[in-house]
Amino acid sequence: MKSVTEFPVFTLNAGLKTKTALTGEGKTPEEIQTSLGESLKMEGDRLKHFVNALEVAGQNTQNLKRVLVVKLNEGETAPEKALSVEDHHYVPEFLTQAKPAPSAEDAKNARRGKGRGGRSEKSSPWGLSPEQKAEKKNKSVPAKP
Repeated sequence: MKSVTEFPVFTLNAGLKTKTALTGEGKTPEEIQTSLGESLKMEGDRLKHFVNALEVAGQNTQNLKRVLVVKLNEGETAPEKALSVEDHHYVPEFLTQAKPAPSAEDAKNARRGKGRGGRSEKSSPWGLSPEQKAEKKNKSVPAKP
């Protein structure tokens, strides 16, 4: 997979706003593309890729990070959410949400050992008493017939 170019979300958002405004004015797709090129200072293939990337961004605006424009080598398959136009693929990349930090209450309980469910037979923090060791040893040795 060879990366051709990429478009960050802030550029895509600006392009989407401009495109919706021009569409509302009744402009043709060619006029919209020309106007986008002038306002965002793009031309040629980059402008063509940007217009196609706007379609991808319009479908997936939630948590969008950027849109990658890639060209696949022989035998490679396109990613799931990629939009294929001619021989280029437009791949949306999304932000990943971090897991929320545990609350102070949870952290405090984890340090105190709460929630262990009494799994330990130990009544002392220093281990089993000699009586408990002998009792445990007698339970684990099966009786001989």
